[in-house]
Amino acid sequence: MTLDVVNAQNEKVDSLELSDEVFGGEPAMGLIWEAVVHEQASQRRGTHATKTRGEVSGGGRKPWRQKGTGRARVGSTRNPIWRTGGVVFGPRPRDYGYRLPRKVARGALLAALQVKLAEGSVIVISAFELAEPRTRLGNELLDALNVPGKAVLIETVPNDTLDYAMRNLPGVSVTLSSLVTTRDLIDAGHVVITKAAMEHLVRAVTGAGPSGRTESAESAESDTAVSS
Repeated sequence: MTLDVVNAQNEKVDSLELSDEVFGGEPAMGLIWEAVVHEQASQRRGTHATKTRGEVSGGGRKPWRQKGTGRARVGSTRNPIWRTGGVVFGPRPRDYGYRLPRKVARGALLAALQVKLAEGSVIVISAFELAEPRTRLGNELLDALNVPGKAVLIETVPNDTLDYAMRNLPGVSVTLSSLVTTRDLIDAGHVVITKAAMEHLVRAVTGAGPSGRTESAESAESDTAVSS
């Protein structure tokens, strides 16, 4: 699989080879679902709360005497069966986050890349070249790349100029290759990524270079070459 690497004017300046065995297979949609659910659960605030009988106001006096009235005995209006009483098993503040296995997270990110590559929604750019942090320049860059609607722009290092140019554009987000999530990729209509960021992302999800060869194999070959 060969991807064109373009410049800011959408002119081809290079190419990037990706392994068909790795990126041409059937994406694991189940892993994508698990990763998205995990991220959404981790972002829940969990501040919901109800008052128990020990927290509601009132109830400091027995409503009526224990015997002789013909009514049921009751000791406090905080009793949960009363309209103004406490709640027995209501929601309490909690953290909804949980641990997602590393292999599942890596497989989900790989599957999301496979989906976007199959859709033809991945644009590899040599570099984000913006003279000034202006929204107009950011809009012109996306227009030149034919990127309408929602998009995620991926860099390897923080780029303040890019951040400021894109932050006022609706549906456009900027992130790093080390921080991008499965939901970032799936939720975006287009993925605009630098060549260096793509190579870093490929190594992160597969443990191999862009060609699909593992790092251990490449290091073994280099050791052999040095010894010879």
